[in-house]
Amino acid sequence: MTTTPAPFRCFGGSDPLYAAYHDDEWGVPVHDEHALYERISLEAFQSGLAWITILRKRPAFREAFADFDPRVVASYGEDDIARLLSDDRIVRNRAKVEATIANARALLALHASGRTLDAVLWSSAPPPRPRPLTWSDVPGRTPESAALAKELKSLGFRFVGPTTAYAAMQACGVVDDHLADCVVARRWDAASAPVAATPAE
Repeated sequence: MTTTPAPFRCFGGSDPLYAAYHDDEWGVPVHDEHALYERISLEAFQSGLAWITILRKRPAFREAFADFDPRVVASYGEDDIARLLSDDRIVRNRAKVEATIANARALLALHASGRTLDAVLWSSAPPPRPRPLTWSDVPGRTPESAALAKELKSLGFRFVGPTTAYAAMQACGVVDDHLADCVVARRWDAASAPVAATPAE
């Protein structure tokens, strides 16, 4: 009796939560301002840690940060910072907590100027490129992510260096780094492949 091999995933195959994130979220284009703010916030918290750690804590992060509503988070003061730093369900790092609050304020200021985070982020999309074959082909940062980090910092965003910016670009679908043999890459590439013409009768 033969068994069908499990589909190859870039990552997360041994953990159902991680596999679901890989299949349904990572690399999927995001344009909603609220969702983009959450992605950037979580990528900042991930800096120096494994992403699965953040993913497992994401429900607690959402509860602690008012579902990442930028208007609410922008109003946070010292009492809120103290509350967050005492919450052992999340990553208790003062610099990252303060950056998340500062970034909410920067987002509101960006909106007040008539611009959107969506436009800023997607203006950094690189030209199309071949799918990576292995993880060694996937960069940790790119010229585009360095330029994005520089622009975000000029707009008042914090904890968004070139590496974190690139991780956010991956998470939001600005770049698609699913490996060529990945089940998601195969599905997406098949969906975008040209449909063969029907022979004339």
